[in-house]
Amino acid sequence: MTNDQLLSSYDYELPLDLIAQNPVVPRDMSRLLIVDTPASHTHSIFRELPKWLLPGDLLVFNNTRVIPARLYGCKSTGAPIEILLLEPKSNGCWLALVKPGKRFKVGSELWFYPPSANPKNPEIFLKAKVLDRDEATGGRILQFLWDNDQSFWELLEKIGQVPLPPYITSSDAKSSQYQTVYAKELGAVAAPTAGLHFTDELLKSLQSIGIDQAWITLHVGVGTFRPVEKEDITQHQMHTEWLEVPSATVTKIQETKARGGRVIAVGTTVVRALEGAAKETQAPESEYLLPFQGRTDLFIYPGYRWRVIDGMITNFHLPKSSLLMLVSALIGRERLLELYHQAIQEKYRFYSFGDAMLILPTAVL
Repeated sequence: MTNDQLLSSYDYELPLDLIAQNPVVPRDMSRLLIVDTPASHTHSIFRELPKWLLPGDLLVFNNTRVIPARLYGCKSTGAPIEILLLEPKSNGCWLALVKPGKRFKVGSELWFYPPSANPKNPEIFLKAKVLDRDEATGGRILQFLWDNDQSFWELLEKIGQVPLPPYITSSDAKSSQYQTVYAKELGAVAAPTAGLHFTDELLKSLQSIGIDQAWITLHVGVGTFRPVEKEDITQHQMHTEWLEVPSATVTKIQETKARGGRVIAVGTTVVRALEGAAKETQAPESEYLLPFQGRTDLFIYPGYRWRVIDGMITNFHLPKSSLLMLVSALIGRERLLELYHQAIQEKYRFYSFGDAMLILPTAVL
């Protein structure tokens, strides 16, 4: 077993004050660490991204939209509860993480209301029944019920909250600041954070100099954040996530590569979607990938052989996380940890509301 396969090899120490609690305003004024060769890097700001890309390059974005997935309520007995919706199942059912778990026995009836409601006499907007326990996540399968003509999504908008990650503990951010400006397809429980740095003006500026854009959808779920617990990371099993790579995006990728352009993924979710689609469809190497809609459990770590992407934009990730391993597969674990050390010395801001890194193809292993 090599060091690249050991969980302990992906650890680093981060001062707590470098965990960003609020986003930079405007979005594109966050810092950007440019990784341009295997041995060099440059400090910039995100607004200057166009100067680091080339006409003919293709940026691929994840257009998923974060849902108000955190719900508060009580059992029919009055005991307070909290849930985090993870993914829809059939017939109005959802998989959800629950708190406190001991109160969610099969058959329990749950009532949900806005966080601002009086818990002693709340107006019940939504009800649910616990159908089953999900062993893979420790969550529950809930059957939702409601009595009015509103859709489930409309009710969620009224009573749910966009969930911020647990390391964001004192934020003044509005829920709109935890959505990308191009968020469209409802379904994620966390934002594809590399995309948070883009503004409408920056997107237009990139297009004006010949940098094309394409879209995938991957609804960010528990798999992205589930901790890697086995010291031998090759034994880690990723939770599956739903994704769609449409034919229009496949065509743009094939055309970009045919003319010598570069495919730059905006975020780890785009990397996982494109490489996952290539794996699931077993696309011929000459075609790179095929259109795909479905689920993937692809786990990328050093030693992975890239099929689709040439470079990527990414935020700074948690120690020992599968996301850190994915980026390590692109430029090498030791190189990435060295860059993280430099970023800490330079007081970069980390995690979801933090700064970004651009890994150019000239730096890829």
